Amino acid sequence: MTTSAATTRTPSRASSVVLRGVGKTFDGNRVVLGDVDLRIAPGEIVALLGASGCGKSTLLRQISGLDSPTVGTITIDGSVVSGIDQRCGIGFQEPRLLPWRSIAHNVSLGLPRGLDRAAGSRRVSALLELVGLTDSSALRPRQVSGGMAQRVSLARALAREPGVLVLDEPFGALDALTRLNMQDLLLDLHAAEPTTIVLVTHDVDEALYLADRVILLGEVPGRANTSGSGIRTIVDVPGARPRDRGDAQLAQLRAELLSGLGVHSHHSETNELRIPA
Repeated sequence: MTTSAATTRTPSRASSVVLRGVGKTFDGNRVVLGDVDLRIAPGEIVALLGASGCGKSTLLRQISGLDSPTVGTITIDGSVVSGIDQRCGIGFQEPRLLPWRSIAHNVSLGLPRGLDRAAGSRRVSALLELVGLTDSSALRPRQVSGGMAQRVSLARALAREPGVLVLDEPFGALDALTRLNMQDLLLDLHAAEPTTIVLVTHDVDEALYLADRVILLGEVPGRANTSGSGIRTIVDVPGARPRDRGDAQLAQLRAELLSGLGVHSHHSETNELRIPA
């Protein structure tokens, strides 16, 4: 395991994200996160991994401006995040589509304000083609599969060409085969629509397949338990994407991550390695 920043390309659209001393306390005394410092390079894919309740989704919400840290600062391209940040696109575990609107209309909800109708229509058409849903544009959400609905959600999140795409377990509700296909689609989207991606997942294999770096959150050795979760380990994932899922280097990192999560080594032989939610 290493702690150096991953080497990534830096497309002009992608944004940098910097967290300095970030902490979050709920109800006045319940510390969830404490003293989180992290720099994310433009165009990097970072996965947040950790046990349930360690603050992964809380941290993601703070990056997007859906929530704010109790202490510390978060900046995107050097500008402090304050309130819902239009530089971020957001995707959740559930697609959260409007059931009475068409697929195309649901994608259009992510367009930036002030975009003229013709430009918006072209953008929606391009995104639907990118996610393979051109022929389904007039359908309603109830008429498509779960995987197709999640593709709509990703297209909507990309509609404003965000500098940062934050994804909270976007494939967690999908079956195993569909999830693998969606992982490949996300990498295709990242290549076609370069942006910085911060992803929360419970799936160790998913984190290693997608990310340049995996951030393991949890109790930090040597710190009081009341200090909240921090960054326990940062793992640089070797190899260019798309990676070979059976790569021996990934197997070694998988075992180390599982050990860091307190999972016994014999579990590393299972096909699907998800941290209990």
